[in-house]
Amino acid sequence: MSVLLHLSDTHFGTEQPVVLDALERLVREQPPTLAVLSGDVTQRATRPQFAAARAWMDRLAIPQWAVVPGNHDIPLFDLRARLFDPYGRHRAAMGHELEPVVHTPDFLVLTHNTTRWYRHENGEVSAQQIERTAQALETARRAAPRQVRVVVVHQPVAVTRDADESNILRGAEAAIGRWSDAGADIVLGGHIHLPFVLPLHEARTLPHPLWAVQAGTAVSSRVRPGAPNSVNLLHSECADGIRRCRVERWNYSAPAQRFVLAQSDGLDLAVPATGPVSRITVNGRRCY
Repeated sequence: MSVLLHLSDTHFGTEQPVVLDALERLVREQPPTLAVLSGDVTQRATRPQFAAARAWMDRLAIPQWAVVPGNHDIPLFDLRARLFDPYGRHRAAMGHELEPVVHTPDFLVLTHNTTRWYRHENGEVSAQQIERTAQALETARRAAPRQVRVVVVHQPVAVTRDADESNILRGAEAAIGRWSDAGADIVLGGHIHLPFVLPLHEARTLPHPLWAVQAGTAVSSRVRPGAPNSVNLLHSECADGIRRCRVERWNYSAPAQRFVLAQSDGLDLAVPATGPVSRITVNGRRCY
């Protein structure tokens, strides 16, 4: 089955060479079919930082990438670039499409640019973005029912700590309801450098189970206390008509100088949205 590597907030310009090497090793040992980088590729959106990110991504030799910009990928101090060509440097390094779509037999990945040039940190998803993705999800549910349907944003659609509530994506509740109705399974995000897996259908009435999966910072020195560098590996495990996905969190271990498996969560994508869901421990605490 396919494996999706989810990484976020690489913040090139603050990358740690030993962690870069460790992640390259993980990719060699657990080769993914595709990779999602959910924003903040760079620290300050400079050309050298984008070039360093691109060179490292190329070394990983992953067949397919889906990369979206984060708020750090828009020039902050170069006001001319921010006003007139905010994504020019991102496009030059990562490709012209800011919202790429990736299809594999096991995964559908639908991405969103949730940054805005007029916002410094906060993100938003528009009604047009929500509906466009919902229509793509509905089409995929009919045409490729075995796929795990993944939506990507930068800012989180939900959080587990009160201190992070100001970072929630504007438009998140409308997006959650519409995307669940259309058949989305997982929403990937980053921005807050805190990894977790959260069943969105436990806190609200949804027609289809929907999970938020957040990534920590993959390789940057800008880690939060208690949350080391980490990435997620998503394994499609659909068999006998039952759709499942296993989400593994791999944390960087400084003593071992490698990424180690820290947590594995099996997501049942077919259970009723109102049915029981196993509890998940996030960083040593219950998150719902």
